[in-house]
This record gives sequence, C-alpha cells and structure tokens, in this order.
Amino acid sequence: MQNQEASFHKEKEVSQETEQKGKLPKKPKKEKFTWWQTLLILFLTLGISIGAGYFISDKYFWSGFDQNQLKKQFEHYKNQVDAQPNDPQHRVNLGYSYFLLGKNEEAIKQFKVALDLDKNFYDAYLNLGIVYLDEERLDEGLKMATKASEIAPRDYKSQLLKGTAYRKLKMYDESLETLSKANELMPGNTDIITELGKVAEDQGDKKNAEELFKEALNYDPLYKPALEGLDRVAAK
Repeated sequence: MQNQEASFHKEKEVSQETEQKGKLPKKPKKEKFTWWQTLLILFLTLGISIGAGYFISDKYFWSGFDQNQLKKQFEHYKNQVDAQPNDPQHRVNLGYSYFLLGKNEEAIKQFKVALDLDKNFYDAYLNLGIVYLDEERLDEGLKMATKASEIAPRDYKSQLLKGTAYRKLKMYDESLETLSKANELMPGNTDIITELGKVAEDQGDKKNAEELFKEALNYDPLYKPALEGLDRVAAK
C-alpha cells in the first residue's frame, strides 16, 4: 500500500540575468542565499513525501530494507515509549515498527493504547486500518479508515485506505467514489492510481486496468504494485 502518501512537491524558480557586453552583471545580495533556500525546500519536500508514504505504504515494500536498521528503528521507538508512555505518537511509531516486523497483534495493541490516550488521534486510526486490512479484517479496516477520514477529510491517505477497503469488500461504486476524492486531493499519486487500476482489474476491465497501471509507472517506473498489476492483467 506501500500501501501507500502522497503530494507535496514545490520548486522555487530563480531568474537569472543574461550576460551583457561580455561581462556578467553583479548579482543582488539576496541571490547568494537562493541555493540555500532551494536546497532547503527540496529537503523539506522529500521529508514530507517520505512521511506521507510511511503510513500508507504496504509493508512488503520494505522486504529489501536493512533488517539491522529496522531493528534499530524498533529499539529507538521502544525507548521513546518507555521514556514517554503517554505520548500517542510514540505508540503509533512503535506499532508501525511492529507491523514492519510482521508482529501485527503487537502493532494493534500499540495503536489501541494510542487511542486510549487520544480518542481522536488520526495516525492511530489510519495505521490500525492498515493492519486490519493486512489481516483481512475488512469491516474493521473500513471502520478505522472511515473514522480517520472523518477526523481529517482533506488528507488523501485516509480516503485511499477507505477506497482500498471498499474494493476488498467488492463495493466498487463506493471504492471509485472514494478513490476519486483521494485523487482530487493528491493528483498523480502512484498508490491512488494503482488502486484505481485494481478496481478496474477486479471488475474485469483489463484495458482500463492496464492503462492505469501504466499511468502509475509514468510517475515511478519501478513502482512494484503497478508492475505486478500489469503482469496479472497480461496473464489473464
């Protein structure tokens, strides 16, 4: 689901003066800071993008991830929970680490503790929905995704998760409506486009499914779910 944020790119254009009479004009003083500003924007954009993907990506996208690094991440969040047990964000971070390690029941426990601490904590509902869908507990997953979308209706991740739950429940009209809303919130997101492709695939619309998977690959040529979707469609 890898799966999966989602959304966030801005670039700052910098105008440059043309060379006149064989000499370069002096740059205004503020221009010497421009590359720092641009670099900062790029790093912030990358950080936001990674953060968005953190909660929606399918855990199997992490199969090649350095397991030692993953264990260090787990220990880090475990220490944070031990130091601040009443912080719901620490609980969610630890729960997601459990999820990546394949320990779904432990993940669920942490997300539920986070909700005990804050009954309106968006990240807890979202991540709990992800784990429930992974467990094929589809009604519970839909319930969590719906709650998350009520708390943050403008966040595309909850709409994507809800649309995925509807698809798995074979409620295709509802899935398309919800995924279309997610796409309006975050155009060009590979997770959303691929999920729309899966809806078409499930409905037997091979041509549309293939087009959507290819569209996702236009944004990310190595996007595993879209590549797998194309393979499935070709085999049918």
